[in-house]
Parts: sequence; structure tokens; C-alpha cells
Amino acid sequence: MPYTFTPTAHIVVGMGMSVSILIGVTLLGIENYGSNYLAMMMPGGSPLVLAPFLVVIELISQLAKGVSLGVRLAANITAGHLLFAILSGFAFTMLTAGGIISVLSIFPIFIVVFITVLEMAVALIQAYVFSILTTIYINDSVHIH
Repeated sequence: MPYTFTPTAHIVVGMGMSVSILIGVTLLGIENYGSNYLAMMMPGGSPLVLAPFLVVIELISQLAKGVSLGVRLAANITAGHLLFAILSGFAFTMLTAGGIISVLSIFPIFIVVFITVLEMAVALIQAYVFSILTTIYINDSVHIH
């Protein structure tokens, strides 16, 4: 919405939400399975020699889930804001130019309105994706292997 503040455009907010989800999912898995939850770090039937490598890879994978969740949200919202700021500056310049150009300045206004609607759609889609990925992470934690 115009003249409002979007907290999720800041990387700190997105990362804070994703890290809290990552911690919550891990605690949920530990609550359900106890110390057996850490067995997901090493697939069954794998050689014991590969254990250090597999555990490190799984830890990196778990951390990457949290980072990608927060970065995806912040990057998409910020990109929409930047596009809107650039196009609205262009529309304002055309409106204040005067002369015959001001007759044609109605076109950038329509583009700015379209971008505003598009940005609202992107915000809804990002909320949906964030929610779906969170439920997938919860499902993976509740139903390991």
C-alpha cells in the first residue's frame, strides 16, 4: 500500500522469522523423537566412515533452508519496492515536465498503478510461499526419513 512501511523488505526481519522457524522446527523434532531426531543427519545403511561428511552436509542443508527462506522473502519484496520507486520517479518527472509531454504523462501513471497491483500480488504470493515452505519444514521434522 502506498505510504506504508513493509517490515519484510528488511533482511533482518526475514532472517529473524526464518531463524525462529528453523529453531522451532528443530525443537519440534527433538520433542517428538528425542535424540533419535539427530539420526536424520545420517541416512540408514551409509558407511560409518562417511559420517562426518554426511553430518556436515546435512547441517549445511538445514541452515541453507533457513537462510533461503529469509533471503527469498526480503529480496522479492525489496525488488518490487525498487521497481516501484524507479517508475514512480519517472512518472513524477513526466508529470512535472510540462508541454506536450504532460499530455502523454497519463501513461506512466497507469504503469505505476499496474506496478502497485503487481506488487500487492507479489506480497500475497511471497506470504503463500513462506507459509507453504514452513509447513513443509514442519512436516519434514515431524516425519523424519
